[in-house]
Amino acid sequence: MIENAVVDGELVVVRARASAKRAACPACGTTSGRVHSRYVRRFADTAVAGRPVVIELQVRRFRCRDRACRQATFAEQVDGLTFRHGRRSTGLQTVLQQVAVMLAGRADSRLANALAVRASWSTLLRLIRRMPEPEVHTPRVLGVDEFARRKAQLRHDTGGHRHAPSHRSTARPGHGDGGRLARRPPRRRGDLP
Repeated sequence: MIENAVVDGELVVVRARASAKRAACPACGTTSGRVHSRYVRRFADTAVAGRPVVIELQVRRFRCRDRACRQATFAEQVDGLTFRHGRRSTGLQTVLQQVAVMLAGRADSRLANALAVRASWSTLLRLIRRMPEPEVHTPRVLGVDEFARRKAQLRHDTGGHRHAPSHRSTARPGHGDGGRLARRPPRRRGDLP
């Protein structure tokens, strides 16, 4: 629940508090309504009208009801706004990850500064490293590229597009490769790098 928003010089400060009656323990999943304490959490959000935004969110620490749980108390998280140990909102984190992936270097920190967000290039590279690995697909079609006749480059299809390979793009000796595969000595398992 937003209590107020104040423009403080070049900064917009939004004061809010979490309003859920219960929260789930991140360790065991048990919901609890027993409040242990309250504190104010400050984190950055996406800019408004070219001004940086800071959210001061009053959150509660709850006691876990499960006595066997390794975590006696836990702080509540607001879905779509906060995440554990985060100094930015979920929306700002997503924007910075996309900028980092697109530019990956010093240019991304300059763009972040233009978006009124303070982030160094090393911070943005750290965001890339924390992202989950993309899913890798095994190629369905593997053949010699008929357009690179001098280099014998390989081309592959990960399954995103369906196309029938021409007789020149199949990896058979003497078909569209100028005889290079036929002249190449066979490789054994121990020969691979």
